[in-house]
Parts: sequence; C-alpha cells; structure tokens
Amino acid sequence: MRILVTGTAGFIGFHLARRLLRDGHDVTGIDGMTSYYDVTLKQKRHAMLREFERFTCNEFMLEDAQAMENAFTRCNPELVVHLAAQAGVRYSIENPGTYISANLIGTYNVLEQARQCQPAHLMIASTSSVYGASKDVPFSESQRCDHPLSLYAATKKATEELAHSYSHIWKLPVTAFRFFTVYGPWGRPDMALFKFTANTLAGRPIDVYNNGNMERDFTYIDDLVEAICLLSQKPPRGPGESDPGASPVAPYRVINIGNSHPVSLMAFIEAIEKALGQPCIRNYMPMQPGDVPRTWADCSALQALTGFRPATPVQAGVDAFVEWYRQYYRAPQTTIAKQQ
Repeated sequence: MRILVTGTAGFIGFHLARRLLRDGHDVTGIDGMTSYYDVTLKQKRHAMLREFERFTCNEFMLEDAQAMENAFTRCNPELVVHLAAQAGVRYSIENPGTYISANLIGTYNVLEQARQCQPAHLMIASTSSVYGASKDVPFSESQRCDHPLSLYAATKKATEELAHSYSHIWKLPVTAFRFFTVYGPWGRPDMALFKFTANTLAGRPIDVYNNGNMERDFTYIDDLVEAICLLSQKPPRGPGESDPGASPVAPYRVINIGNSHPVSLMAFIEAIEKALGQPCIRNYMPMQPGDVPRTWADCSALQALTGFRPATPVQAGVDAFVEWYRQYYRAPQTTIAKQQ
C-alpha cells in the first residue's frame, strides 16, 4: 500500500513506519523536527528509516498547508496515519500556543488533504488524557469526555471532533485511537521511563509526583504498533456498527489501545530499579496541574475488532528500554546488586 504517516521522526511514528516498511509498504513520512526534545534523537530515527528504499522523507511543519498538499499529491495515499502532534501535559501549561498551532491547525491541514484524496482509511492519534479525572474505570469508548484537565487533552479531544465532522460530511472512514502511556526503546526523553533511567544512572534524584500515588496503563510500543496495523485493515463502514466507539451517523470510531492493567507508579519505579540494578533516589512531589491520578483502558472493542489485546508485561518492556538506552548512550553497567 501507499501509506502516509505524520510524525515519523517521533517515537511512535518511527516504530510504526519501520514496521510498515518491513512489511513491504511504500511509506511517505512527514515530521517537523521540532525542538521540544533532543532533535538529534529524531534525526537518527529518520536516518534509520531512510535506509529503506520505499521510504520518502519530508521535513516540514504540519501548519505548512502548501507543503502538506504537495506531500499528499506526490504520495496519493491509500492509508493515512496522523501521529504528529505537540505532546505533553505539563508543557501545555508553559506553551499553550504550540498546541493550538500543531494539534488544531496541523490536524485541519491533514483533514483537508484527506478530504481531497479520499484514502480508504484515515487514522488519527488521540490520548487517554481525554478521559480527564473520570472515576468510571476502566475507561470505555462509550464514556463522555467533556471535562479535559489540560490544554493538551482539550486539543486532542478537539481533533477527534474535527475528524468526526469531516467523516460525516465527506464519508471519510476515520479511526481515532486513544493511546495509554506508551513506552519502549527509542522513547521520548520527556517521559517518565526515560527521565528516571537517565537520572538514576547519573546519580540524580527522580521526581515522583503525587507522592507516588498514581497508576498508569503502560502500553509497550510493539503492542501499540501491532494494534494500529490490525486496525488499519478495519476501516469503519458507517452507521449501524455496534462497537462502543462507533458513530451513529458517520464512518467513524474511537478506540482505546492500552494494556488493560494499571500499574502503580511505585511498582513502575521498582521495575526500573530491577532493570538498572541500582536504586532510584526519590524526590516526592505534589500532583502536577492537569495530571490525573489513574488511567485504565477497556480494550474489549479492540479485541473484538482485531482479536488482539496488548499484553507485554511492564518488566519485560522496561528491560527492553534499558537495554536500548545503554546501547544508545553507551551507559556503563552498574556494579550495584539488583534490587529484589
């Protein structure tokens, strides 16, 4: 297939593009190479993708409507996977305009081009943050998500609504998938696993928010990519579908992708300590504005549609990340005995 993926220099986009290329597809990648975190990491991801003959690389901002039109015209994609966005709950407090520009205007540009080229399936990344501080767990796609706690969550919910309107008016098959705390090799430096690993190896303390009283539905990157690939073959058909996230008026659905097993932050830290073979120095902090105490995905709709449910154990995923981190940064092996 001819597939266009936005965010291919990002953590998830890189892994998805590499999987699609290995499966023999033609992939057109788009990334703005923003400086939100280490650009060198993004450059190395794109360099690895360029090793594939079937990869076409584009580096421009999502807000550049003309560049977006040119990329879509050259690719004429049969499948579009829109992953690029300004991520991060805490960063949205400091730089709100970046989220409006990238997540709203950027997504609008993607939707406009998809409207014109009419791919067989448009897939858009959303987030578990849209559920806010809902106490109705596990989070199901049928729940209302009307009270986002951060600007990041608000912009991602807005992209879902924009996509639904395009789906309804232009009969464009759209799947919006809600990610739950994705982690793994080549991960983002602003995420807890990366920061905790880097700080611990450097002998620095880690910031443990809400005094450690948090739970996350950690989802390993390979499980996420598998789910996206399987869902790509299941475009919504339109009104009448019975899955919880299906629209009653459009070929549109939202769907959770998570591990369906929340893990406490303290247990996650213990998994990192075990993988590193040394203890983390904890700096206990209050809850950050816009953050939520717990996420938990109901993935029964994903399993019903694809027969697949993410299940990689957290320790296995953390071990894989630490192994990659040591190789990438050539971090020395610790001599401290592993914590039991």
